[in-house]
Amino acid sequence: MRRLLLAALIFLVLGPVPGTVMRFPDVDVTEAAAARPLVFAPQQTGTMRFARGWRLVSPHSRFGGFSAIARMAPDRFQLVGDNGYWTRLTLDSRGAVPKVDIRPLPTPDGRPARKSMADTEAMIFDPESGKTWVALEHINQIWRLDADLSKIESRRKLPEPRWPKNRGPEAMARLADGRTVVFSEDADNDPRGREALIYIGDPAAPGPAPIRFFYDSRGKGLVSDAAPLPDGRILLVHRRLGFFPVFTTIIAIVDPADIGKDTVVRSRTIGRVPTPLAENYEGAAVSVEGGRTWLWLVADDNFNAWQRSLLLQFELVDLPPARAADSKKAAR
Repeated sequence: MRRLLLAALIFLVLGPVPGTVMRFPDVDVTEAAAARPLVFAPQQTGTMRFARGWRLVSPHSRFGGFSAIARMAPDRFQLVGDNGYWTRLTLDSRGAVPKVDIRPLPTPDGRPARKSMADTEAMIFDPESGKTWVALEHINQIWRLDADLSKIESRRKLPEPRWPKNRGPEAMARLADGRTVVFSEDADNDPRGREALIYIGDPAAPGPAPIRFFYDSRGKGLVSDAAPLPDGRILLVHRRLGFFPVFTTIIAIVDPADIGKDTVVRSRTIGRVPTPLAENYEGAAVSVEGGRTWLWLVADDNFNAWQRSLLLQFELVDLPPARAADSKKAAR
């Protein structure tokens, strides 16, 4: 019964249902955007110290629904939405958006994609090559895109058994050693936890089968994104639904040294998004500047009139130390 109630709540919150107000105006392809600063007193929860935040708005009909974010440069961001569109925008120190590009992701056959075929939920951006990897939930695939996001260079299906269409690959991160970790949103056909995968090589290209493991979130909610930390660990964003607030965002850390074939991996909470800034955060990126580590979060507004596309910046301070190398469990 509890699971049925949770499913009903997710359906009502994330829509669409009859009577839900959706932001679907007449088609407008104006490539413009603005960042409206959020008025919120700086505060710290755990190791997360709020720095700045903006509400992103645009007249473009396909702007929003952001499910992943990458920081391309100090003032340049790349966002992808679960509607199959990408956005690249420049955000200067004053909060102005002098440049923005909004385009659909390429498709295998070159034709416009249906929503079910373009449900992009996770992204990796490689600053050296400019290439991008995206994970698509409904079709359970990972694609590698060229630097212009105009061509699919390679694509690969996730291994069987197939993850549920609306609970598949939700978070993806590349580790310093080149391995790629993919977390499902709610593929939980095993009592040990939700299924996840780790790839040795390019997850979008033919290669060895990935290693399966399980992630036990221990009440934090469902994973909505992942990002590598400078020390090699993985930062995980969790989304937990409720009533007051509707969305609770909990941030935790996982040590990839705990990952092995069919092992159960758990995380350590480091903070959460303050309640006044509560939203449906689905994208995370980590950057290092001037010796300081920053976390960027972007929210998915689901194209609902009552939700917001928020971009937040937190400084990560006093992170718990990683375990000593000799105490880590080697990945198998």
